[in-house]
Amino acid sequence: MSAVRGALVVKFGGTSLGTPARIRRAARRVAALVSGGRRVVAVVSAMGHTTDHILETLGALETRRGEGPVGREVDRALATGEDLSAALLAAALNALGVPARSLRGGEAGVRADGAFGSARVSRVDARRLRGLLARGVVPVVSGFQGERDDREVATLGRGGSDTSAVAIAAALGHAPCHIVTDVDAVYDRDPRRHSDARPLRRLSHGQLLDLARSGAQVVATEAARLAQAHDVPLRVLGYDAPPQDEECGTWVGVAP
Repeated sequence: MSAVRGALVVKFGGTSLGTPARIRRAARRVAALVSGGRRVVAVVSAMGHTTDHILETLGALETRRGEGPVGREVDRALATGEDLSAALLAAALNALGVPARSLRGGEAGVRADGAFGSARVSRVDARRLRGLLARGVVPVVSGFQGERDDREVATLGRGGSDTSAVAIAAALGHAPCHIVTDVDAVYDRDPRRHSDARPLRRLSHGQLLDLARSGAQVVATEAARLAQAHDVPLRVLGYDAPPQDEECGTWVGVAP
């Protein structure tokens, strides 16, 4: 698995895409990285509370998650949230003059095993992503979803977009992965509940995994596990951080 020179995966959380202004800000971040010589793959979550609204509607229909026809349709409904984000961010990038193309998880080569609603990434066939990057096109990938061997879309559970991003970064040859979220760093405690919480500027993969397992919700546990297993460097930063500021956020698995 050869590395793609200059590759960088940037994952945008739902809050960072919650309004048209924030989508434009995300597009400007990607554009700045591209102008600086990076080959960017963007991975997106559903905007704002889109997933919650879809789940509420499904609940009103008295659906049940799991295998079978209903579970299949639940996952297809949920996947539309990330698909919408991908299309909107790709449109914003093209409006800035940055060639971009939205891709569903399966179209980007993300393969999954397991039941609807709780599948796991089995592998990433990165050939299409590599081809787009080689042509100067930014792939904007729907996170939280993969394609099973039976060609069905399956969602990856809580934090699945983080998992998608790290898996893609690993498939591109241990490319760095930035997690853009609604907090400006990883903290020792939840800063929304503890005013004296301290930002942690550098962590090992093992430390991040311990924090994730203990309930920290900045990076999904499965994503932290994959990052450690595949030695993927991570950076966690807020969506309003200046694109060229290398000091902000938390760096994981990167030597000082």
